[in-house]
Amino acid sequence: MTALYLGRQASKEHTQGKQVSLRVKVIGKTDKGLVRSGNEDYIHIDENHHVYAVCDGMGGHQAGEVASMTASETILKAFSHFGDAVSKDGELNFGRTLPPNGDLLVRSIRLANRSIYSMALQDQALAGMGTTVVAVALEADVMSVAHVGDSRAYCLRDRTLEPLTRDHSWVAEMQEKQNLTPEEANSVIGKNVITRALGVRETVEVDYRLVKIAPGELFILCSDGLCGFADDDEIFDVAHKYRTDLKKLTENLVQMANDRGGSDNVSIVALEIEEVSESPLPALEVFTLPEEPESTLEAEDIWLEKFAESNSKAVESESEGASGKGINPVLLISIFIIFALVAVLVIWMQGN
Repeated sequence: MTALYLGRQASKEHTQGKQVSLRVKVIGKTDKGLVRSGNEDYIHIDENHHVYAVCDGMGGHQAGEVASMTASETILKAFSHFGDAVSKDGELNFGRTLPPNGDLLVRSIRLANRSIYSMALQDQALAGMGTTVVAVALEADVMSVAHVGDSRAYCLRDRTLEPLTRDHSWVAEMQEKQNLTPEEANSVIGKNVITRALGVRETVEVDYRLVKIAPGELFILCSDGLCGFADDDEIFDVAHKYRTDLKKLTENLVQMANDRGGSDNVSIVALEIEEVSESPLPALEVFTLPEEPESTLEAEDIWLEKFAESNSKAVESESEGASGKGINPVLLISIFIIFALVAVLVIWMQGN
């Protein structure tokens, strides 16, 4: 199964009488590949809040698909319905001051971890499920990048592809500790083992960085279905060739992954910055936010209950609306008239 998502979205606001804007063009594509029967990847495109992500699920019996979709849905719920309240909850603080969207992004990823972990505890069929996530949230002229696992974010430069994330994997850690070359790393047994993912533990560490953005810049998010089978130079060659056409860019990157055997799901989100508003916000180098304390876990559980309640109310509302729409007043009146005429006819016939 292949899915393609296209969009261009501009958000505008007035600051001290001056109109500022952020305009982004985005295209996402996900493909199950040539070997696997299903697609456990999930791409998240929220143009209303300028939040985009790639999630790569893992776990048997479609549990990986549940995990990646849950991560996306939790992030969407946090931004769409509970943004202000979640942002103001002091129990969810993590000790760093970030731009509003970046702060909420980290909180929502932590909530996603908690949600997936809790679901796996409650349903044996989902035990052991998890997902990676690489997510970005844009505002003004900065982009928050948060990730857990080995899905990646890149910035496409004129002459190179700049990685914005570092894999949370066993081989990446070995490379850093033992200074292995890429060739040596590729020969390591167990190189695909990841050391961090959403949902596999009660708490999670999240890597975060803040990047300044400018019109004309292009960013790529991808699952390891791409970067696990093509090196950065190969990805750069394709992305640079099609940088003026995001649809062709994503299609050709997916095709390259499938040409390498297509043994994994592959997902890509490409972002082109078209307009930004200047801000004094500085770039921040990557740092790791520690795992949540017990008090934060309790607050996360409360929020997840509120999310679930809002889902139930939405379902009930849709059900009531569907029931109401199913009753046609004209049809009811017609049926009543027919029954009345039949009754009169029966009485008349019995009287005669």
